[in-house]
Amino acid sequence: MKKPEVLSPAGNMECLKAALRFGADAVYLAGTEFGMRSAPANFTMEELASACALAHAQGARIYVTCNTVPRCGELERLPAFLHDAQEVGADAFIVTDLGVFELAKQAAPRVELHVSTQAGVANWASANVFHRMGASRVVLARELPLTEIAGLRAHIPEELEVEAFVHGAMCMSFSGRCLLSNYLTGRDANRGDCAQPCRWRYSLVEEKRPGQYMEVETAHEGSYILNSRDMCMIRHIPELVRAGVSSLKIEGRAKSAYYVAVITNAYRRAVDWCFAHPGEELPAWIAEETEKISHRPYSTGFYFGTEPGQETVNGGYVRDYEVAAVCDGREGEFLLLTQKNRFFRGETADVLEPGKEPYALPLGELFDAGGAPIASAPHPAMRVLLRSDVPVAPGAILRRRTNPVATE
Repeated sequence: MKKPEVLSPAGNMECLKAALRFGADAVYLAGTEFGMRSAPANFTMEELASACALAHAQGARIYVTCNTVPRCGELERLPAFLHDAQEVGADAFIVTDLGVFELAKQAAPRVELHVSTQAGVANWASANVFHRMGASRVVLARELPLTEIAGLRAHIPEELEVEAFVHGAMCMSFSGRCLLSNYLTGRDANRGDCAQPCRWRYSLVEEKRPGQYMEVETAHEGSYILNSRDMCMIRHIPELVRAGVSSLKIEGRAKSAYYVAVITNAYRRAVDWCFAHPGEELPAWIAEETEKISHRPYSTGFYFGTEPGQETVNGGYVRDYEVAAVCDGREGEFLLLTQKNRFFRGETADVLEPGKEPYALPLGELFDAGGAPIASAPHPAMRVLLRSDVPVAPGAILRRRTNPVATE
């Protein structure tokens, strides 16, 4: 079996650098237009040029999302954007709309075309049509079980790559094509501006009893009836590869650099382990990394013939860990830290570095930038000196557990 690509998201330059540092084979991102995530900063053309240069220097690739369905007035700006993206080094465009597909072939003929999951490719006939049109990859509809992916793979050309989502938020609509946000808030989910009303708490109102809100179920919390669980396939990479998936896509262009670092690292290590140790169980610490970011309860999506299911009790996240600090290097006997969230003397940090299993770092003697002893680091971005002989690499992420494990 060929080792699959680890494909990571980036909503800004910090996220891009995190993805590359922690082992992404490719990164997908958007320009300031035409990509289905409007909340992140995204990339100007100058930033896209820098992103491509950084990625290519490390042997990684950059895929630019052009997966909105543009209106007529936007089409005039699209060819120039596509051409400029080609010139600064974009390796592929991720597209949904057939008009965009054709314009990309004309304006940027050297850039590969990947068909977005928004196109809903769910069978081999559709995949083959896109391939004949010039696509080098299809990003499959999220509703497909592994058995159907294997059947699709068997009926398409070997050179047509198959990409599938393996981690992150799931949308309750078919491959993300939803109008709920449009109706309730006027924000178009298909143009990157979803207000996520599927995560809201709902009650029933009988028309002749205005103002009387009745719970959807008998539990007092109400019911988040549209709130899908997140996906996590970290323990099932061999099954994905056997089904014919050649690119493992991590959701999260609106997520933090910390999220990108942790999940990229987890899937990088999982893929490498599965191919170095075929048939052996994944080390527990790799799967446990997916629990150290904010997430909803996990599921395996539709891959095993079931459905993700909803988290009906609340619409929030599981947050058991947070970033305490980032290591900037060493000065003599001191590690130099930049605070990210408040931490305390006497705690033990969980340290994440590329290529290493996470390790414990006691936060013993702490000092402020002036050398005065401190009991905690409460101020945002404050410089902290930690007396320690542990060899922590610059850029290492120090985490603290916010939800302690109960002990007997």
